[in-house]
Amino acid sequence: MLPSLVAASYPSHAIALSSCTVFSPSSGHAVLIHGDMAEGNGTVVSQFILLGLTGEPELQTPLFIVLSVIYLITLLGNAGLITLITTSPRLHTPMYFFLCNLSVVDLCYSSVFSPRLLIGFLLDNKTISYSACFTQHFFFLVFVTTEVFLLAVMAYDRYVAICNPLLYTISMPKGLCMKLVAGSYLGGFLNSLTQTCCLLPLPFCGPNIINHYFCDTNPLLKLTCSDGHLNELLLVTFNGTISMTVLLIIVISYVYILVSILSIRSAGGRHKAFSTCASHLLTVTLFYVPAGLSHMQPGSEYSLDMEKVTAVFYTLLVPMLNPLIYSLRNKDVKETLRRARGRIFPHAAHCVL
Repeated sequence: MLPSLVAASYPSHAIALSSCTVFSPSSGHAVLIHGDMAEGNGTVVSQFILLGLTGEPELQTPLFIVLSVIYLITLLGNAGLITLITTSPRLHTPMYFFLCNLSVVDLCYSSVFSPRLLIGFLLDNKTISYSACFTQHFFFLVFVTTEVFLLAVMAYDRYVAICNPLLYTISMPKGLCMKLVAGSYLGGFLNSLTQTCCLLPLPFCGPNIINHYFCDTNPLLKLTCSDGHLNELLLVTFNGTISMTVLLIIVISYVYILVSILSIRSAGGRHKAFSTCASHLLTVTLFYVPAGLSHMQPGSEYSLDMEKVTAVFYTLLVPMLNPLIYSLRNKDVKETLRRARGRIFPHAAHCVL
């Protein structure tokens, strides 16, 4: 019955030159092991099967519709915010320069896996090649790590703006802002390159089913047929060090910000100062908590089903919510958007205003 179950569950072209089947008690699925026979060295996996968010047939269509809407809002929201910031001289300040780059990163890393996730709801073929899987893994880590660094940079920017407002222009020149953003991208690239290069030499000889909707580190470590404890230690060390360093920068920045806000005598001044930080704090909370849960724990001790749940927040919802958070709560962005709308639709804007 097991071979027939596998044949019914997966398309015939997913079976490579040599294959066998086992049953995985943890996932409850028949697992297809396939690959090219390498002169007596056993079976080597040449492609993986992404299970996606759920295997329930009745949920495929509703999830496809919901996630398509989320991805469309993500694309339009971030692209719109990037266009608004780059074309409005009023928004050519360090704060909006960092926000623009945050939107670029959100746009990129949500696009690393979202199209394949959506296609997976429509097609029976859930396979992804070995090279495509590790390419996805590499670029996802680049952008998600860059976002972490950018959140720290934005916290430092808010600290300078509120604690030293008179020296803000001098303290945050254009050259420094560009270096901080370039450093964030470089940090993301180096972290991803290190982790991907350490993962590539590991042998994958089956099973080849990834209990996730993209090629993340922990699910891949679950599938290696060698001892992955060194890689798990590397994962915890790198991600833990980066996360804790960024968190420390954010916490210290906001401690100084809070002290400065409390020293402001007028209630209106305190409210205005706090409102400039509220959007960033909300973004940090929505992104940092689930991302930390997913990447700071060893794969051998972490539930992949739970990881999928936490990953939904920082890979699908946060990139969609960031443009909404910063545009709905920011007076400068709303005013610039109103003026842009007035230039594009002058008669409609006159009627509304």
